[in-house]
Amino acid sequence: MTIRKLLGGAAVAAMISGAAYAEDVEVLHWWTSGGEAAALNVLKDDLAGQGIGWVDMPVAGGGGEAAMTTLRARVTAGDAPTAVQMLGFDIKDWAAEGALGNLNAVAEAEGWDAVVPTALQNFSKHDGNWIAAPVNVHSTNWVWMNKAALDATGLGEPTTWEELVAVLDAMQANGITALGHGGQAWQDATIFDAVVLSLGDDFYKSAFIDLNPDALGGAQMVEAFDRMAKLRSYVDDNFSGRDWNLASAMVINGEAGMQMMGDWAKGEFLRADQVPGEDFVCIRFPGTQGSVTFNSDQFAMFDTGGDSPAQQAMAASVMNPSFQSAFNVVKGSVPARTDVPNDAFDACGKKGMADLADANANGRLHGSAAHGHANPAAVKNAIYDVVTAHFNGEFDSATAAEEMVNAVESAM
Repeated sequence: MTIRKLLGGAAVAAMISGAAYAEDVEVLHWWTSGGEAAALNVLKDDLAGQGIGWVDMPVAGGGGEAAMTTLRARVTAGDAPTAVQMLGFDIKDWAAEGALGNLNAVAEAEGWDAVVPTALQNFSKHDGNWIAAPVNVHSTNWVWMNKAALDATGLGEPTTWEELVAVLDAMQANGITALGHGGQAWQDATIFDAVVLSLGDDFYKSAFIDLNPDALGGAQMVEAFDRMAKLRSYVDDNFSGRDWNLASAMVINGEAGMQMMGDWAKGEFLRADQVPGEDFVCIRFPGTQGSVTFNSDQFAMFDTGGDSPAQQAMAASVMNPSFQSAFNVVKGSVPARTDVPNDAFDACGKKGMADLADANANGRLHGSAAHGHANPAAVKNAIYDVVTAHFNGEFDSATAAEEMVNAVESAM
């Protein structure tokens, strides 16, 4: 596909007319697992076909914290990358600093306003200007199960907390690690997101979006921490520091029964030639059916001091419907555009797209607190600290709820 056909619109075509694309795009990202790297290659190959070079700058760490630390150092040194994978409030923070480039030309030519959900545009735009191109929508309240391990329990797919505990107990009795998990703050918080949501949409919104002290420190929050303590009892002794994709591998290999992780985990199952419904099962965290907590990977383009045709072309490639389908099929997420057909997606992907549309229509689509889409980084990190301290046994549930109020207040 030619650049002009990809971008569409005379204005954008004129802007890039005659460009030889000698410049590369240096891309800072944290997609370093096998499934993530395979998905990223879809974008690399698309740009290579347009004569745009890709300078890879991967920074390992599934939640992106290490990448953001590296980015800050680069910007401070006056050497910002041209494109950076970002999440939620990190985008808004950099936009507020005036560090990001303007993508209005390509966005207007391609009609992004009409096809990107408003919840995503809240992070893709600043002061009415497009400053990032959303790659996908991840939903975080998933449970991934080894189907053979589930079948061995003699129980069905759990739909309630009580049923989930029964399945976990049965898996543990069958001699495997019931819950595959990596002891990293963002992974602990990913589970906690789902646990809080399972106690009700209103509670989730009050606690994590409105930051209501009564919700953060009340009886329901104590119950959420009690449930986390219960889940902790199903984790193996070697969980500390384990990367998320290694926990996925435990489930894939039958060493663990299930993993509670966002839909990027599906990419690991697919890369291992696993088939939904045959080798693994995807369900919403019991109690959260009909609701979705989301994050959205976006590529923010840093201001390079002038128009960058390669940056504009990369943004257009990211938003191309064909790329959105091809990328998200591999990645495990769903498209950031509402007009992408679901034909190429497997059963879990189709479910994800339907769940997202339903939650959006019914007011049950919530930014993920664990993944920077509910509140700014300082608050997110404060929540991380309390959740991880409790998960590691430093607080009991009542103390953790009290500390949650204090931590959030201090971070605001």
